Amino acid sequence: MLKNLLPPVREAVTALAFMAMFLGMTGLFIGLRPEHFLMAGLFLLLFFAGTPARKLAVALLPFIVFAVSYDWMRVYPNYEVNPIDVRGLYEAEKSLFGISCEGGVLIPCEYFALHHCGVADFLAGVFYLCWVPVPIAFGIYLYLTGKRGLYLRFAMVFLLVNLIGFAGYYIHPAAPPWYAMNYGFEPMLDTPGNTAGLGRFDQLLGITVFEGIYGRNANVFAAVPSLHAAYMVVALAYAVMARCRGWLIGLFAFIMVGIWWTAVYSGHHYIIDVMLGICCALLGILVFEQGLMRWKAFKRFFGRYSKYIA
Repeated sequence: MLKNLLPPVREAVTALAFMAMFLGMTGLFIGLRPEHFLMAGLFLLLFFAGTPARKLAVALLPFIVFAVSYDWMRVYPNYEVNPIDVRGLYEAEKSLFGISCEGGVLIPCEYFALHHCGVADFLAGVFYLCWVPVPIAFGIYLYLTGKRGLYLRFAMVFLLVNLIGFAGYYIHPAAPPWYAMNYGFEPMLDTPGNTAGLGRFDQLLGITVFEGIYGRNANVFAAVPSLHAAYMVVALAYAVMARCRGWLIGLFAFIMVGIWWTAVYSGHHYIIDVMLGICCALLGILVFEQGLMRWKAFKRFFGRYSKYIA
């Protein structure tokens, strides 16, 4: 019975070695936090819990690589590669989308900082909490309902979109709107994360959910492109490919637009950031489906991966 539960020795050694390497290098270059042990522990628990759980653990690797990649940007921050854009993006937003008021021209984020209400604050918090959980839940749904080939395409596109977005962070480090609104146009590298307009959701409910999330922000100068705007584009595209029920596709579209609106309403992203995030998602889907999946070497790798988790 135990023999059927345990993975082959080679796979077990590989999994343990990679987790040890992950924890060791993270401790050396970043510093270990409880979530690192939690992620490693959950992966190993699934990996050694039997064949079905092991397949799920391996299937989740694209999401794990995404989380590790984001965390590891702390090692070499983007602002050490290129100058930080604070004023340029702000002025471009004002030029393209400025709102004329009695006191002058405001960017949309400034307008919403002055004109907001409790209902909108609540909805904004709900939409932003869907950011990562809904796409991951959708991926697990695809996996558990037997659409594992499509699941793997979705998961790998999700990872690819993130890598494209992370490259954008390094190509053009940029401050979010709340930074310009609170600190002006001079970059200060030790600036902590900020809940901005999402703090109103925390205050409304008497909780600290967004304070906890943004307090752990790896880098506040990573506003372009908005990956918040990208994720639900990917989820919606693959929901359509999976021929999901109309109500689910409609729900995903509603959440997607709600996240776009929240990004601006909360002061976390310019409209420009949101538009570039949408482009990032579409580019990732196109490159994967029309590029990588036509590359023979990658297609063989994808086939072996799909077979393992089937």
